[in-house]
Amino acid sequence: MELSSLGLGTYLGSPDEATDRRYAASAKAFQQAGGNVFDSAANYRSGRSERVLGLVLPNLPREHFFVSTKAGYLPMGDGHTPETPQTWFRRVLLDPGILTPGDVVDDCHAMTPRYLAHQLGVSRQALGLECLDLFHLHNPEQQRPVLGPEGFRAAIRLAFEACEAFVAEDRIKAYGCATWNGFRVGPEAPEHLSLEELLGIAREVGGPDHHFRWVQLPLNLAMPEALLAPTQRFRGQAMPLLQAAREAGIQVQTSASIMQARILKQLPPALVQDFGCRTAAQAALQFTRSCPGVTVALCGMSRPEHVAENAEVMALPRLEARVLEGLFA
Repeated sequence: MELSSLGLGTYLGSPDEATDRRYAASAKAFQQAGGNVFDSAANYRSGRSERVLGLVLPNLPREHFFVSTKAGYLPMGDGHTPETPQTWFRRVLLDPGILTPGDVVDDCHAMTPRYLAHQLGVSRQALGLECLDLFHLHNPEQQRPVLGPEGFRAAIRLAFEACEAFVAEDRIKAYGCATWNGFRVGPEAPEHLSLEELLGIAREVGGPDHHFRWVQLPLNLAMPEALLAPTQRFRGQAMPLLQAAREAGIQVQTSASIMQARILKQLPPALVQDFGCRTAAQAALQFTRSCPGVTVALCGMSRPEHVAENAEVMALPRLEARVLEGLFA
């Protein structure tokens, strides 16, 4: 299946029925406009985002869409049961032995094999799918400053072993790391992630045919590090993440492609026109989807009118490299 260059994200919005209805309508509109990539996470809107997609995706032919989700952060609720986060945590995760207090890092994050298996089960049920296309560790760099490099490496190894088992059991097709800071900061930063090291761990646990195939990170006109900043050491050379991913054969999803609309007012009309776009949102997406190495540019779209506007970009030719380079000369 050829993936659409835009993907529908489901992060933002209140955990309520009105937002559920808008997301359901947007997912249908996105598919009808030619989009086939849908992204979510177990903790997005307390699980309601996955459940909304579960109302739409199972009605489509399975070969016509690609769905990615994530696990790592504690949802701290299910979006409809009236209980405190502490009560939910104890009832769902602590008392059944899914997590121990020592498994939780920074009071919000966990990626032990037992927890990942539990969250994957929640996601599969919510989405109404037996097998998910992509399962990300959600911001694993959250744990690196706490565990230290060696402790973090051990935790990642266990998580990758669990993910390879999920593939063998036909619960997922591939796994990856969805990040915020990890790939955008240099090796001196405590939360730095090395793509080369992650690939090495994947080969250790899964052999040459391992299933660590994707990464996700922010990329937009205000946060261009994935394109420009040499945060990665790969095969002895410093390079940006996108270049390292291309050389390693890793697929890339970008998040915050329009920076939750915060950058749109900063884009001059001349730039929008030069990109062949009608609106600032289209221009922002056109930049991100055109960066070499980007497979899918994700954009949160909870309203069908936003889907209609943004989907037009998928029909445009990608910007040439010289145009992208000229933006930051």
